[in-house]
Amino acid sequence: MDVRLKAVVLVILTFLRISDAVLPGNPKVIDMTYTFDGTTIYWPTAKSFLRTNVFTNQTAAGYWYEAAEMEAAEHGGTHLDAPSHFSRNKWRNDDIPIERLMGPAVVVDMTSKAAADVDYQVTAQDFQDWERTHGRIPDGCLLFVNTGWGKKWPNKLQYLGTDTKNTSLLHFPGIHPDGARWLVQNRGMHAVGIDTASIDYGQSTLFENVAHSDKLPTKGAIVYALPMKIGDGSGGPIRMVAILGNAIGAAGTVKPMAGLLCSLLVLLFTLIH
Repeated sequence: MDVRLKAVVLVILTFLRISDAVLPGNPKVIDMTYTFDGTTIYWPTAKSFLRTNVFTNQTAAGYWYEAAEMEAAEHGGTHLDAPSHFSRNKWRNDDIPIERLMGPAVVVDMTSKAAADVDYQVTAQDFQDWERTHGRIPDGCLLFVNTGWGKKWPNKLQYLGTDTKNTSLLHFPGIHPDGARWLVQNRGMHAVGIDTASIDYGQSTLFENVAHSDKLPTKGAIVYALPMKIGDGSGGPIRMVAILGNAIGAAGTVKPMAGLLCSLLVLLFTLIH
């Protein structure tokens, strides 16, 4: 192959690798999911995460192979509560439109009140006070309540209030029924998430055990919360990420990259002929 041709091909491949390696605009990405392993916190009466090794070794054929089996309750770790979890004939896990599991995030900071009262319940008044400072909770958003409880993960005693199966000993913040009712009746968010084990304060949809919500700005992030698509599931583990920093407007940077690639391809075509 001609030296000039090789050079052009290498340049094109370099730009292709760069464009595939980063999101447009190179935004910051925050992982909002706790790792699923032996330390993952589940509801006290639920089955915990168990990973059983099947094979981890060099095979007789000479290549490396790893595989394992896993089992756990639907509701544990960073997870989704489908509407059917507590409402008959409502959406199950695989019924939820994918569009409702992603969108602009707003974060309501309740860390001070939760620090003062382990059983604090976020009220309608709290949400209204937040709006007076930050504006109306937008339709189609994902609303996150940050209580600061994530700092206690994965210490089960601190996070749940008990490391036993006795649910009467549970203590952690949640959302008061009047707060939840006000949100449902007056605002159009697509989902609500919290950094504790349940929306209901220690005594019970939604996203629960959300990781690192304290790293999100009050407004401006885009969150994707994609659950394992379990048929007829009442919930399931999710991989949730937040995109910060020109997450939407940066898409415009694709056009200059596409134009450059087109120019390089034209040059390559010219050299070949």
